[in-house]
Amino acid sequence: MKDILDFFARLCIATIFLYEAYDSIAFGKLTKEKMTEVGITWNQDTLFIGAVTFLVVGAIFLVIGYRAKFAAFLLILYWVPMTFYAHSFWNDPEDIRRIQSIFFMRNIAVAGGLLMIVAHGSGKYSVRRLLDNRRIKE
Repeated sequence: MKDILDFFARLCIATIFLYEAYDSIAFGKLTKEKMTEVGITWNQDTLFIGAVTFLVVGAIFLVIGYRAKFAAFLLILYWVPMTFYAHSFWNDPEDIRRIQSIFFMRNIAVAGGLLMIVAHGSGKYSVRRLLDNRRIKE
């Protein structure tokens, strides 16, 4: 049961990042406007492409369980700084502070899930485990 839950947890966490990558691409102009709004103006196109690449590669690796620790670390490198930039509720006006604090805490919880993957790996149901077993049988 633990192994199935490991896989399902990786799938749930990866869904957030795959959707964010899709949303960032589908609404690229709005994403870049938001980047400008939160103060990210230096080399925006490169940062945008890099962020989408981190999201897609990290999420796919996480789902299939290939280099899951690396994928989780890659996603943390994107997720934590972005959380502090985009959801800095302590700087927001009173009327949106509450909702931004909820978004901030949610993102911190996701980062905690990623840290669990960094600490424990991908579990039994993963491409890495499949490849390891194949090498042993040969």
